Amino acid sequence: MQKFAICNETYQDWTWEEVCRSVADTGYDGVEIAPFTFGPSVTDVSPERRREIRQAAADHGLEIVGLHWLLVSPKGLHVHTRDDALRARTVDYLRALVDFAGDIGAPVMIFGSPFQRKLEDADRDGAWQRTQDSYRRLLPHLADRGVRLCQESLPAPECDFIMTAAEAAQMVRELDHPHFRLMLDVKSMCSEDRSPDAIIRDFAPLVDHFHANDANRRGPGFGDTDFRPIAAALKEVGYAGYVSVEVFDYSPDPVTIARESLRYLKEVFGV
Repeated sequence: MQKFAICNETYQDWTWEEVCRSVADTGYDGVEIAPFTFGPSVTDVSPERRREIRQAAADHGLEIVGLHWLLVSPKGLHVHTRDDALRARTVDYLRALVDFAGDIGAPVMIFGSPFQRKLEDADRDGAWQRTQDSYRRLLPHLADRGVRLCQESLPAPECDFIMTAAEAAQMVRELDHPHFRLMLDVKSMCSEDRSPDAIIRDFAPLVDHFHANDANRRGPGFGDTDFRPIAAALKEVGYAGYVSVEVFDYSPDPVTIARESLRYLKEVFGV
């Protein structure tokens, strides 16, 4: 049976404990975390607080399904910058995020972070190689902590590098490591010249995580994006990961977003 999660930043200024209670009461199986909601840097989140984060989710019967919005803070990080010292600091922070994920029991980390991968100049090939180098430095630590990093494609105008699922899949295939995988996002797929269900079928063997949102940046069922063929494709390919609700428009309120998104997803998945 398909499992569903929702991202915690949907709840904005709620406490973690309040989020877990509401997410569980709504009927979700898991919750996804934006690390910046716990402070400017995960290095400031104490071991005790990490245990509390994990325990609060468990107490409400929830899995912590992953981390996303990885490099929102600390400010100024960049995965393929020509500034070697800054790129080293970025990789170091990604290692700290891997430790945070491992400590709280999050099995995947989603690399979106559009501003922290923005091209500095026209040297796209160089940016590609430097990005791979950054990821390769991280791979041993991912394996040690049992965490998988998933590449996300992001379209224009929010992003100008790794903009399609095909490009993200190419990065996954070239790195060729079990702890580096692909994440698909409905909003992003809707910007492409092929349907989301076709993209799912093309790249299914690489996919470890899935974000559900409408093309209008709201929750599934809050716009015109038809999730029925999307759900059918995920079932057809035997997708076994989470479908996680991620929105960028927090209206009308988090409780309504969570409730109506889940109602619609259960309807289209036949749960």
